[in-house]
Amino acid sequence: MTVTRNHHLHWRKNLRVTAWLLCIWFVVTFVVSYFARELSFNFFGWPFSFWMGAQGALVVYGLIIAYYAWYMDRLDLACGVEETET
Repeated sequence: MTVTRNHHLHWRKNLRVTAWLLCIWFVVTFVVSYFARELSFNFFGWPFSFWMGAQGALVVYGLIIAYYAWYMDRLDLACGVEETET
């Protein structure tokens, strides 16, 4: 298999979206928990820090995974590097 310009484009876009999603993951995991005491407002009837630790982070992680799968499927098709079923 030869590496084409599309493969390089695909790899650059893959690295870019991975970096952005890792930044979001870092903020949700570490920054929000570090400033949890300062985040003392109610969110759906619960303190925001509690909600973020109990449910919010898991929702964001699920959204990150869903977005990455959707984006990579579209990127594979756009760059012509999708996997074929045999």
